[in-house]
Amino acid sequence: MKIISSDLLRGHIDTFVLSALMQGKMYGNGIRRFIEEKTNGIYHPNEQSLYTAYHRLEDNGCVKGEWGEGDVQRKYYSITQKGIDTYRYNVAEWETAKKLIDILIKD
Repeated sequence: MKIISSDLLRGHIDTFVLSALMQGKMYGNGIRRFIEEKTNGIYHPNEQSLYTAYHRLEDNGCVKGEWGEGDVQRKYYSITQKGIDTYRYNVAEWETAKKLIDILIKD
């Protein structure tokens, strides 16, 4: 199966991160793995794009980051109510866009 270009999905990385966090608290690399596994390896998000998204979502109040304890220093992210609302809004927008794209590109 063909791997999808990151450029095609670039504007949706925040929604992918929020989708992962709807499952529960995760650290950065865990989110990346979740996305790769959920897409059966079709989509490999760029690590830098993900970390930029984590910071943007945290700055916007959509996620909360907390440093975990232990030998390995990891920042764990959890979704906030604002993040849940944003996720639901983004999914609804995507559904509308998908319908429009289907109308425009079908013969």
